Amino acid sequence: MTLTSFGPANRIKRSAETHPLTWRLRDDGEAVWLDEYQAKNGYAAARKAFADMAQDDIVQTVKDAGLKGRGGAGFPTGVKWGLMPKDESINIRYLLCNADEMEPNTWKDRMLMEQLPHLLIEGMLISARALKTYRGYIFLRGEYTTAAKHLNRAVEEAKAAGLLGKNILGSGFDFELFVHTGAGRYICGEETALINSLEGRRANPRSKPPFPAAVGVWGKPTCVNNVETLCNVPAIIADGVEWYKSLAREGSEDMGTKLMGFSGKVKNPGLWELPFGVTGRELFEDYAGGMRDGYKLKAWQPGGAGTGFLLPEHLDAQMYAGGIAKVGTRMGTGLAMAVDDSVNMVSLLRNVEQFFARESCGFCTPCRDGLPWSVKLLMAIEEGRGQPGDIETLLGLVGFLGPGKTFCAHAPGAVEPLGSAIKYFRPEFEAGIAPASAAVPPLARPIVIGA
Repeated sequence: MTLTSFGPANRIKRSAETHPLTWRLRDDGEAVWLDEYQAKNGYAAARKAFADMAQDDIVQTVKDAGLKGRGGAGFPTGVKWGLMPKDESINIRYLLCNADEMEPNTWKDRMLMEQLPHLLIEGMLISARALKTYRGYIFLRGEYTTAAKHLNRAVEEAKAAGLLGKNILGSGFDFELFVHTGAGRYICGEETALINSLEGRRANPRSKPPFPAAVGVWGKPTCVNNVETLCNVPAIIADGVEWYKSLAREGSEDMGTKLMGFSGKVKNPGLWELPFGVTGRELFEDYAGGMRDGYKLKAWQPGGAGTGFLLPEHLDAQMYAGGIAKVGTRMGTGLAMAVDDSVNMVSLLRNVEQFFARESCGFCTPCRDGLPWSVKLLMAIEEGRGQPGDIETLLGLVGFLGPGKTFCAHAPGAVEPLGSAIKYFRPEFEAGIAPASAAVPPLARPIVIGA
């Protein structure tokens, strides 16, 4: 995936002043290796952090900049860093990069890792310095074979240049970095499931508290951050808090820029670095170019399969967490998907829920049994075999699997699109309910729970 442009995108030149994540990208889509990266001011922020900044000052700078997690949850990064223990006697700590990008319709981290691997390494190096972690892991989605190859090469280049390993930049600070490819489970995007998988255990989420900052990998303090989050760190250190905050549009409560995209039957599907606060309409019309000829926008998701559906009338919402919350769902990953008017929402939801049911770790009952139940009901409705009360049962599952009802956030994310689809497109669900004369009596109709 290369960064594409359309409309205003081809009139705005990417620069270090406006596009901290993507200005170094090559036009041919090839990776930027160490020599070119350093020629483009690469590792200057790391040198500044090592030479001129105390470790706690790095943490405070990131906190003051308002950087939030870019993996979907949006937790303040500086606050998370501040949870790491201050006790200097705890000399074994870990930094984990969550690169297990398995959210459907999301591919932003892949682009960064394939084309700018040293940006991620520099972000992790500065972060490790701030957090006093001596070892880091990039937990990578197993299917990202090109990213794995490029990251491993970049790690070796950094080692040879004295930017990883022992006594980095003559500071006395040691940091080792490893690329670890996962076995392919969506649930590993949850940080404690990722930790369990890294340790060689089953990828189940852990009970919190204790949080990873206290008890993480192999029982040691651990910080887990997303790829895009860590890639923001060098620019913040190099250019400062006020500059970083100034990048966002007026009205946005989130600071900096964000990799945003649009997929589906749009004229120009792609990925762009844009300031927080742009509207969904700008993203859809000016960058994605609107719908292809012959198609009409029916609905859209703002940030991955685990976010609720919105209508075309919601396109004027600003793309930041609070802006999307105002229209009833979450910003998520910021990579939107357009649903065209040829798509049946019941079929789409059946496909989405099948994915989430398959990817459940199976630990807690509501998720393990509730998601397959929703798939069975949706399959019946899709085939015209739905029974009176099925829609109400689906809405009941949306409530039973909502926030705070399950062990982790997997199930709440899975049912959010289901609830919104029924809200906006209920007639399509009702069309799949069999006539009352064909309905199976409730007590005679089996409900099989499970895969």
